[in-house]
Amino acid sequence: MSKVVLHTNIEEYPLAVRGKVRDIYDLGDSLLFIASDRISAFDVVMPNGIPGKGQVLTAMSLFWFDFLKDTIDNHLITADVDEYPEPLKKHRDILEGRSMIVVKADRVDCECIVRGYISGSMWKELKQARQSGSNIVHGFEFPAGLQESEKLPEPLFTPSSKNDLGHDENISYQQLVDLIGEETAALCREKSLAIYKKAADYALTKEIIIADTKFEFGFKDGQFILIDEVLSPDSSRFWPVEEYEIGRGQPSFDKQPIRDYLDGLDWDKKPPPPTLPDEVVEASSQRYLKAQQLLTGK
Repeated sequence: MSKVVLHTNIEEYPLAVRGKVRDIYDLGDSLLFIASDRISAFDVVMPNGIPGKGQVLTAMSLFWFDFLKDTIDNHLITADVDEYPEPLKKHRDILEGRSMIVVKADRVDCECIVRGYISGSMWKELKQARQSGSNIVHGFEFPAGLQESEKLPEPLFTPSSKNDLGHDENISYQQLVDLIGEETAALCREKSLAIYKKAADYALTKEIIIADTKFEFGFKDGQFILIDEVLSPDSSRFWPVEEYEIGRGQPSFDKQPIRDYLDGLDWDKKPPPPTLPDEVVEASSQRYLKAQQLLTGK
């Protein structure tokens, strides 16, 4: 694996956004996305990164963009550094394998989440609802006997508000309509479910369950397109089929070793975060790599 990249400095172009993981530069008529090796937990960016993480995220997004091209267009222009503007080529050592140039799109301000299994925040909200005798969460009525990690009768589109800095909040479909309009909300739901179903069916052939995932969309010249990353361990819960068991949390191909380590500390989940031990970093790195290997064959 290459050295850990926590920050980038492409002086030739203005930095538009430095997010939890990506550095985004404004190229004028397009954007340069660079996936760093930064990792966050509990909405706090850790001081040390995960070797190769940015390359895994980029490789997986490129794989899925191609796999899904018959379902929806996306924002990718190129990920080949040889095709980048000349001033960027001197940064090849940083850009190779962890960057892409994408179109500028008008982002739809919501997170488009699809859940095929009950887990995470939706499971927590369902448990809370049951305490008051209800099985309804955000307008969805769940089966009375549904257990943690169980497959849902049908995949659900459960949007959330978009918060670039803090934690996104689950909202109802009607709240989404109020936020972005009925036509755009319908597009988000239709395409999110179509993408999830196609990807989840494929993943099962590779012995991976996609429990849930989130998408982002935008408009370019009036066309509705898929943007940001797609179906990576950062945006999805990937569970190994061979270890799947209803009624408990599942092992996953993501940063779970980091969450588990931090949960065992006397840390208030606020900055500054603790430095992660080498063995925890390595365990997470191996999970990201395993997900890429199983899903893409590379």
